[in-house]
Amino acid sequence: MMAITQLAIAQQSLTPELLWKLNRVGNPQQSPDGKTVFFELRKYDLSKNKSINYICILSDKAGNEYSSITGDVANAFDAQWRPDGKKINYLSSESGSVQLYEINPDGTSKVQITQIEGGINGYKISPDLKHLAYCADVKLDQSANELYPDLPLTKARITEGLFYRHWDAWHDYAYSHMFIGEISKDKLTGKAKDIMQGERVDAPLQPFGGDEQFNWSPDGKMLAYTSRKLNGTAEAVSTNSDIYLYDLNSQQTTNLTASMPGYDTDPQFSPDGGKIAWTSMERAGNESDKNRLMVYYFATKNKVDITLDFDYSTEFFQWNKQGSALYWISVYEGTKNIYYATEQAGKAGFTFSSVKVLTTGDHDYLSFSIHSQSNSNFRIIGAQQRFSYPTELYSVFADGMERQISNTNREYLKDIQWGKVEKRWVTTTDNKKMLVWVFLPPGFDANKKYPTLLYCQGGPQSPVSQFFSYRWNFQLMASQGYIVVAPNRRGLPGFGSAWNDQIMGDYGGQCMQDLLSAIDDVSKESYVDKSRLGAVGASFGGYSVYWLAGNHQNRFKTFIAHCGMFNMESWYGSTEEMWFANNDNKGPYWQSPKPENFKASPHQFVQNWNTPMLVIHNEKDFRVPLNQGMEAFNAAQLKGIKSRFLYFPDENHWVTKPQNSVLWQRVFFEWLKETLK
Repeated sequence: MMAITQLAIAQQSLTPELLWKLNRVGNPQQSPDGKTVFFELRKYDLSKNKSINYICILSDKAGNEYSSITGDVANAFDAQWRPDGKKINYLSSESGSVQLYEINPDGTSKVQITQIEGGINGYKISPDLKHLAYCADVKLDQSANELYPDLPLTKARITEGLFYRHWDAWHDYAYSHMFIGEISKDKLTGKAKDIMQGERVDAPLQPFGGDEQFNWSPDGKMLAYTSRKLNGTAEAVSTNSDIYLYDLNSQQTTNLTASMPGYDTDPQFSPDGGKIAWTSMERAGNESDKNRLMVYYFATKNKVDITLDFDYSTEFFQWNKQGSALYWISVYEGTKNIYYATEQAGKAGFTFSSVKVLTTGDHDYLSFSIHSQSNSNFRIIGAQQRFSYPTELYSVFADGMERQISNTNREYLKDIQWGKVEKRWVTTTDNKKMLVWVFLPPGFDANKKYPTLLYCQGGPQSPVSQFFSYRWNFQLMASQGYIVVAPNRRGLPGFGSAWNDQIMGDYGGQCMQDLLSAIDDVSKESYVDKSRLGAVGASFGGYSVYWLAGNHQNRFKTFIAHCGMFNMESWYGSTEEMWFANNDNKGPYWQSPKPENFKASPHQFVQNWNTPMLVIHNEKDFRVPLNQGMEAFNAAQLKGIKSRFLYFPDENHWVTKPQNSVLWQRVFFEWLKETLK
């Protein structure tokens, strides 16, 4: 077992470099007997521009003791307790491709279980330890070279449908399929069966779906998995995924959610196998619809929406050990807390109680693991973060009491001076109340005046909750001497479906007025220097910046837009997930009458631009393609506006490489220093 040491580093304020020294904690899991907890920890090396992921065993006696059991030969990730609790399974590319391994909780007796050509992408071992379900890529389409073998050097592509590229990669002619094979003596034996043979579809959903999207029944006789069984253009315009049940005995597959048109994902059987739960969105095409929590009773064939009277989305859920309650995470008014509902008998059979809240703090839970002896005797281990603290592990008990049990960044953060975070409610132009977070610089003096940044959230339907970001880190911005204003404008979850949905078809409308209401309200404070205001944001936040640049009535002195939508018509014609483009725009730009979103496109207001602008964009961003940033920068240059273009050829919609991220921060703050300070 390798002990991970931490260097004591005295710091007074956050820096971009320090952010990349911080350990990143996730995936806490309690053993079936509740006696041992492991979690995953990722450490970055800025000088080498890379990271290693460890699997660590936690000792919660002192609150900050942990040891890696996997070493640093290669990344170890996607860790799971073997169903009997005696071993820990994980994936690693140590052998040259991603394969499944098994190890004792003390770090001994490591065994490689699979040797699948090309590697695997996810896995689940059956509860009876007899079978392994895994997902792996299967090549079903032909490249141009294969279609025309006498032209082996051509790099051309031929396609007759959309989704020829997605997120940050062109289609590789392969599809992720579910396989089931037998396990004997810690080895996968014989040839595994492709239970989706010949299907030109993916399971799990790509590119972000993992093994949360498939699960075994407790008796090991049935596998539930998520797939959107559409291909090409049909797949690009619909979110309609379903839950499929594969019976090992009959080798037949049943669609459990054929009548449900939206996203249906993440199936989990109850511990007794009598029920199955999953998350479900009602409307096909609306990827930001309320994410409901559904339960299906196999005996009665009844489906129950246990969040019917709860107007907030489900992000992560688990059954308790008794199968009598479901726990999940929801965003509510700028926080992500743990909620639950318990099963109860009714006249029409079993149903669930009204939703109750377990935790109530100003923080975000990202995931958790339950060990329960009964409904009233349990412990949850959760991964929690806050604006002013990166992710660590916390114990949560039945009364909602929380206790921190890991402190992996104690030495790095012990001397950090954090800025104060204020929570205020601002009245909008249509007389609604909007939550706005305000971040004050460390050592804030109300008698001074500070330059102030309006942060424009992306998504567009992603909450400004208590996230600790490694790019848009509000405490880092505050540490550089800026007040930061971060509103939960129209179109963000956590304030009910009506608030969340209002942005659709109205990008240039109420949500933009909400942003202006937030900065105008905070600017009334004597310590805000109204002559030094800036607006910054990425994705839809970048759209917001571009739109504000043409409609701000000289409020702002500088703008920074990262991977923002600039020209809604050219963006519509070059993005990949067309269900989102169609849903939020209420159709294509060639409709008559033309949808309002296209009329409100930021490029329509360039004639009003008169303010310095930093444009950042990434080559591998297919969600908001590179041409959007180029068009915006070109417009600023041709108008003679002070502007700068930061381009990353090796990043997608995000910035994930350590040195790229530090460069991003340096250019970001250099620009602000030039134009605002």
